[in-house]
Amino acid sequence: MRVGIIGSGIGGLCAAIGLQRAGADVVVYEQAADLRPGGSGLSIFGNGLRALDALGVGAEFRRLTSAKAGTLRAGQRRPDGSWLATFPQEAVAQLRVVDRTGLHRLLVSALAEGTIHGGHRVVDPRPDGSVTSISPSGEQRTARYDVVIAADGLRSATRRTWPDDPGVRYAGYSAWRGITDTPVDLHGEAGETWGVGHRFGVAPLADGRVYWFAVATMPADQKFADEKAVLQERFGHWHDPIPILIEATSAERISRLPIEELAGRLRTFYRGRLVLLGDAAHAMTPNLGQGGGQAMEDAATLTALLAPLARQTTVPERELEDALARYDALRRPRTQRIAHRSRLIGQLAHVRGRPASRLRDLLIRLTPTSALRRQLAWLQAWTPPQ
Repeated sequence: MRVGIIGSGIGGLCAAIGLQRAGADVVVYEQAADLRPGGSGLSIFGNGLRALDALGVGAEFRRLTSAKAGTLRAGQRRPDGSWLATFPQEAVAQLRVVDRTGLHRLLVSALAEGTIHGGHRVVDPRPDGSVTSISPSGEQRTARYDVVIAADGLRSATRRTWPDDPGVRYAGYSAWRGITDTPVDLHGEAGETWGVGHRFGVAPLADGRVYWFAVATMPADQKFADEKAVLQERFGHWHDPIPILIEATSAERISRLPIEELAGRLRTFYRGRLVLLGDAAHAMTPNLGQGGGQAMEDAATLTALLAPLARQTTVPERELEDALARYDALRRPRTQRIAHRSRLIGQLAHVRGRPASRLRDLLIRLTPTSALRRQLAWLQAWTPPQ
């Protein structure tokens, strides 16, 4: 089986690893010549770990990360530090937090040399499996694959060829992200703090540094002359260690992006031999920490379904169609449901005004621990198909 993959993000690399190890001939096209991702953190829950195990890189991932994140007290707090809700310890016990740069390096190293074609822009992926790409020198080539996996992100050019592509929409808030330059003692506590139109999240990395994010309601095109100064102004009076984390992060390591998601639901994740994966299929807000995990689930599912065909020189059309149809039936309902829940959480977190925020805080306080446990259990209750 010949597989072409568009995009070398987490989902694309995971799919490449799984299918290459299953025996497929895999090529990954990446538009960027520099394969290094932006520096920020990523939370991976139990479902993501099982996907990585299925792909054969779970052990390496565990060596790269630490189980510490799952041992800290976590939940939601107010800016003064008082707790609104605490997650049940067993529900987050498998949580791992990783620096995206380290994860990307691990995934790239798991592929055969020459698999990734950096600087190659795909301009014409088609349902018949043909892919036209332009090399860094400007040379244009067309290749034919049994399957083409579009893992080209939120603004997927491949998805734009879908008749019902909903496009993307701004969620109403933007997020700063950073990783401290040095280790910071979190004193056994992590999670998120919710204010009025603002949030701040904290997660430890294996080496003691801390990945953090700050979220605020604002116009999508908001400009600031000094991002770090704005963070210190808005969050500098919040409880420790929030001001310490901002101070411990170099200005050049702080980035801000508008939070966007798919503006609607796709009716299918595949057309002919073209199949969508990760954000290209179901870009969601990060409020449940499931963006990366769902891309990993996609890759593990697609690998399991295509593995019986991977070593075949001539792939039976009917068997391929059955595999892609099952992928769609397994992945579309789950990912779209998670995206919907994540959207609702973002809307709750960013209710407008102080009175509405006080009502929101009361609602969180009154939510039974059993309900939180069920929510987290459902998110992580996934296993690869047989």
